Amino acid sequence: MTATLATEHLTTTDRCDRCGAQAYLLVRLPSGGELFFCNHHGREHEGVLRESGADIHDESARLAGS
Repeated sequence: MTATLATEHLTTTDRCDRCGAQAYLLVRLPSGGELFFCNHHGREHEGVLRESGADIHDESARLAGS
């Protein structure tokens, strides 16, 4: 997993592609596609995403500040 630019920010309009909840992870696939995940589904698929070489921008730390 690699880091993305710090200037990227997910907003409340970014929704999880799996369940529609607010997205806290933006995943860029090596093929060029993008996926948005809530914290739950991001953690569920994290292992496979890492293995595929996906670039993951994780803003789930914002949940602790709520």
